[in-house]
Amino acid sequence: MESGGVLRCRAIPKMPISPDKCLEGECCPGEHHQNTRDNHTADNVSGKIEVEQVISKKLQLKKKAEYLKSDLMLQFDSQVSDLMDSLIEEATSLEPAPVSAGFSPPLSEKERSKLRHFQSPHGQGKQFVSRRSYLDELFEVNHLRTIYHIFVAVLFVFILNTLVVDSINEGRLVLDFDLLVYTFGQLPLVVCTWVCMFLSALVVPYTLFSLWSQTQSGSYSHPGLYSLVFGSVFLLYQALGLGFLPAYVVVTNSLPPASAAIVTHEQIRLMMKAHSFVRENVPRFLSWSKDKTSPGSVVPQVSQYLYFLFAPTLIYKDKYPRNPVIRWGYVASNFLQFHGISQQMFDLKAVVLCVFNLILPGMLFLLLGFFSVIHCWFNAFAEMLRFADRMFYKDWWNSTSFANYYRTCNTVVHDWLYYYVYQDFLLMSRKRFKPAAMLLVFTMSAVAHEYILTLCLGFFYPVIFCLYMGIGIMFNFIIHDGRKGPIWNIILWMSLFLGQGISVCLYSHEWYAQRYCPLKEPSFLELLKPRSWSCQRGSLVDPDGL
Repeated sequence: MESGGVLRCRAIPKMPISPDKCLEGECCPGEHHQNTRDNHTADNVSGKIEVEQVISKKLQLKKKAEYLKSDLMLQFDSQVSDLMDSLIEEATSLEPAPVSAGFSPPLSEKERSKLRHFQSPHGQGKQFVSRRSYLDELFEVNHLRTIYHIFVAVLFVFILNTLVVDSINEGRLVLDFDLLVYTFGQLPLVVCTWVCMFLSALVVPYTLFSLWSQTQSGSYSHPGLYSLVFGSVFLLYQALGLGFLPAYVVVTNSLPPASAAIVTHEQIRLMMKAHSFVRENVPRFLSWSKDKTSPGSVVPQVSQYLYFLFAPTLIYKDKYPRNPVIRWGYVASNFLQFHGISQQMFDLKAVVLCVFNLILPGMLFLLLGFFSVIHCWFNAFAEMLRFADRMFYKDWWNSTSFANYYRTCNTVVHDWLYYYVYQDFLLMSRKRFKPAAMLLVFTMSAVAHEYILTLCLGFFYPVIFCLYMGIGIMFNFIIHDGRKGPIWNIILWMSLFLGQGISVCLYSHEWYAQRYCPLKEPSFLELLKPRSWSCQRGSLVDPDGL
């Protein structure tokens, strides 16, 4: 064996040698060539097997890496989002001044000490920052955007299918908008009612607050008496001007469901905004009048209050983070995206079948309501107002607890309930009775939902109230924040599906019973009792116009 590791045969004298015999330590030519061919074949086979094994391992590692990448990206995105939200809140809490659209120079210690007097009694309150909505960010991912396009295509195909089938069956193009016209009936009255509500909500709370602030300046005696008087007038306005009168218009004029929904939703929205305006400014003005640390008055301008009435938030601030420009294409796209029950008797079999038949339509109604109102409608108005904080909701679809679902599905309403009901109750009770504070929040939310449905449908049937106060509170404790596994997310979605099916089924039954089974001699108890429970087939009446 020579250096280099190459096997060479030593030259030997030619002599007759048997083909099957070789001298010891010497190479036979035939054997050498045969061994070389065998070695080459074995090397080729083993090399081919090794290459195939390497390729197989690479493919397995690639698939595993892709799976891990997808899983890690989802976890990383969720954790980074939570971390950034917490960092933003901590950063803004260090500077109580409203966040502007651009960067501003750091405040001096003297300016910071002045601004500390403007914080509300329960802390800094909600801090607004410039951020986008979850769906806007998710739709930038091509895969999710494609899923959205598929749903849009299905919608258009469904509309086309309805037009084609009706045209073939009827022999003409059928465009029947009777139901839509009925649902949005008496629109002129609705518009007049809304204008009156809006103007009163603009003038009355602001005027009362301005007059009250003058009585607290020191030139008036008995400021506490003036506070009692102006506070009573404000509460009276809330109860009568924004509470009773709009409801009276809805009931006396028998407004159809959609028209009644417009009035009642705007009624509650304006009541919550007026309360927030007074709740935020009264403590701030009292703090300013006590210390006189600011050279000017802290009474907000009417333009600031007017902006707040249109802004997609229920928490008042003098200033909000603003975008530099309005994207009118984005506004138009959001406005464009905005835009069979039988007369069966009420029995257990009918109810069970009805619930399960209406689970998917009910859930579709919930998802469309969320997407059209909380995402599209809010973002459209936010864009026109250059309102930069678009966190109207969070990723509620990933919730593994009902507590998190309630907090994230509609943060606009949740913030109002949290700061002005939950936190204020704890403030008055010195941070005791937290379960009572939570129960109060649930009760107010349940009453508000049931109130809207009662006025919109024209009858009292507390299905939503019972679901909120019964199953909702129970699930809030059972499926709590400690539940983290994916099975709890499945349970939450199943609960939402079933709850929507129950609600749509029972309200639909009662709707038809109210119209086809009128009471001959109505009494107070009969009016409270659901009509669908006692409606019989022989008592059906075909009302005119329905």
